[in-house]
Amino acid sequence: MRRADRLFQIVQYLRGGRLVTAATLAERLEVSERTIYRDIADLQSTGVPIDGEAGVGYIMREGFDLPPLMFSRDEIVALVTGARLARAWGGAAVARAAEEALIKIEAVLPDGERSRINQTEIHAPQFMMRDEDRHRFDLLERAADRRHVLEIAYRDAEGAATSRRIRPLGLWFWGKVWTLVAWCELRTDFRAFRLDRMDEIRETGEGFRPERGRTLADYYRRMERDVPPADAERYV
Repeated sequence: MRRADRLFQIVQYLRGGRLVTAATLAERLEVSERTIYRDIADLQSTGVPIDGEAGVGYIMREGFDLPPLMFSRDEIVALVTGARLARAWGGAAVARAAEEALIKIEAVLPDGERSRINQTEIHAPQFMMRDEDRHRFDLLERAADRRHVLEIAYRDAEGAATSRRIRPLGLWFWGKVWTLVAWCELRTDFRAFRLDRMDEIRETGEGFRPERGRTLADYYRRMERDVPPADAERYV
């Protein structure tokens, strides 16, 4: 979590008017109590009215609030569209986060702008993703984020089955199809695997480090250099 995000979360936890200990904040934010002490001191130095002390707990005085977010009409439409698409086509965790994001955006918008969220007539059907596909999406997204090696049972376009050991790098959406960009140890090259052709995914418990020539940035550069838009379909 970025420090700016952590400071924001501390303010949110203290807005309830209850005494909150540094230990509780540290546990929720997955940092040390020493880090919480520094963050509280920094917030107090910027004028956030937090009372309390180390070993006792902290509380925020009434009357403090964050300034409302200001977005243009097009920015609100873009945010709502992105959240609705993520809710419709993402994994279960992404869908929940998108729903929560919409609630938070609405909560901090000025009164005159809140109605624009419900007035944005851009929608995506949520029944297109099966529960098993959402679970698979979440598993792959976490593996790419944490750099965990996976083993998959995969079927190609002709139905031929192979077992692959891969380094997941990122997920790509092609309109109706998600693919996982990965470094395939069997082919010793990049491959894009369709999620709906994965019969089995197994976590190996092994991690990997980024290596020159095998990163997602390397894949992007190759795509830009070698694949004209008209040929992109063959990658899915």
